[in-house]
Amino acid sequence: MTERPPVRDGALTGLRALAAVLVIGTHSGFITGMLPHGYLGNVFARLEIGVPVFFALSGFLLFRPWVRRAAETGDGPRKPGPSVRGYARRRFRRIMPAYTVAILVTYAVYAFYTPGNNPGQSWSGLLRYLTLTQIYTGNFLTSYLHTALPQMWSLAVEVSFYALLPLLAYLLLGRRRRWRPTAVLAGIAGLAVIEPVWLLVVNHTTMLPGSAGMWLPAHFTPFLGGMALAVLEARGARCRARWTLPVAGAGFLAISGSWVMGSYLGPTTWWQPLVSAGAYGLIAMLTLAPLALGDRGYWHRLLNLRPVVWVGEISYEIFLLHVMVMTLTIGLLLRWPPFTGPVAVLWALTLALTIPPAWLLHRCTAPRSLREADQASLRNAGSSKASARPRCDAASLASGLSSAAEQVPPSGRNTGS
Repeated sequence: MTERPPVRDGALTGLRALAAVLVIGTHSGFITGMLPHGYLGNVFARLEIGVPVFFALSGFLLFRPWVRRAAETGDGPRKPGPSVRGYARRRFRRIMPAYTVAILVTYAVYAFYTPGNNPGQSWSGLLRYLTLTQIYTGNFLTSYLHTALPQMWSLAVEVSFYALLPLLAYLLLGRRRRWRPTAVLAGIAGLAVIEPVWLLVVNHTTMLPGSAGMWLPAHFTPFLGGMALAVLEARGARCRARWTLPVAGAGFLAISGSWVMGSYLGPTTWWQPLVSAGAYGLIAMLTLAPLALGDRGYWHRLLNLRPVVWVGEISYEIFLLHVMVMTLTIGLLLRWPPFTGPVAVLWALTLALTIPPAWLLHRCTAPRSLREADQASLRNAGSSKASARPRCDAASLASGLSSAAEQVPPSGRNTGS
C-alpha cells in the first residue's frame, strides 16, 4: 500500500498567499505613483508587511523540528537534532532551481527589453544575483539594482537566516541541556537586541555601507518572533485570532501614519526606524500566532479555503516573477506613463498574469515530495483537522519586499528602487 504524503496545515500555506498578495499591492502602489500621496499612500507602502510575515513563517516552521526534538527528550538524554546536511539539501532543492530559472529568464528578457537605466543588467550583476550576493556591496542602487529583480534582496536575507539557523538552534537548545522553554524564550528575547543596535549603527555611523540596512540583522525580529512561536507551541500555549488580529490591524493602521515611520521618502528621526522594525516584527507575529498556536476559528477557516491554499502553494514562484510581469504589463500591455494609472487595476492584473507562469515554474522545479504534499494539502483544504501539521521541508519562503520598502526600509536608508 502506497503511503500518503503527510498532511500540512493549509492555513499556514494560505497565509503565504495573503503575504504575496500584499507584496504585489505595495509594488503596484509604487509603480503607479500612489505611495507619496497622504495616508492612503502610506497604507500601500506598509503593505510590505507581507515580507515580515514570510520571515516569521520561516522562523516558526524551520526552527520547530529542533524545538520538538528538544521537547520530546525533556530532562532525559538528548536525542540528536535534525540533520544539518539534510536540512541544507532540502533548502537548496526548494529554492535554487526555480530561482535560477527565474533569474536567467529575466536577464534574457531584459537583454531585448530596455525600458530605462538598469545597472543590474550586466554579467557581474547576473553573477551576483545567481549567488544571492547582490546586496553585499557599497551602493546597491547604482551597482546591482535590477529593474525586474528588486525584491530579490529579501531572498538573500532569507538564505542568510537558513545558514544561521542551525547555529542558533545549537546555542539556544544545545545537545546536553535540559528542555527549558522559558530559558529558550529568554535567549530569543536577548537576540532581539541585535536588530535595534544594528539599525543605530547603520543610521548614525559610517561603519557599515548603506545597503547594510537590507542585511539579515536589520530584519531579525520577525524570524525571532516565529522561533518564539515554535517554543510556545511546544509548551502547549494557545492563542485566539479574535484577540491578536484586531491588535495587529490597529498596529498596521498606526504605523501607516507619518508620525510613526515618517512620510514616504521623507526624513526620519533616530527612533522611527527602531519603532517600525519592532512594529513589523510584532504585527507579523500576531498575525501568525493563532495559526501556530491551535486556533481553528474563522482566521484558520478563511486561510484554509482551497483557492487560497492553491495560491499559497505557488507563492514562492509568484514572488520570483511578479515584478518582471508587472513591468512588462506596464510597458508593453497597458503602456502607461511612469507613475500613473489606477493601482487596483495593476494589482489585480499583475496577480492574474503572474499565476500561470508561476504555476508552470512550480510544476517544473519544485521537488516531487513538495508537489505531492501540495496535492494532499489541497485535498484537505477547507477541513479543520486538528492533527494537520505543516512539514519543515515545505516551509515558508520569503517574498520580495516592495519597492517602497526599498526606498524607505526599516533601516531608514534608501537602499532600493
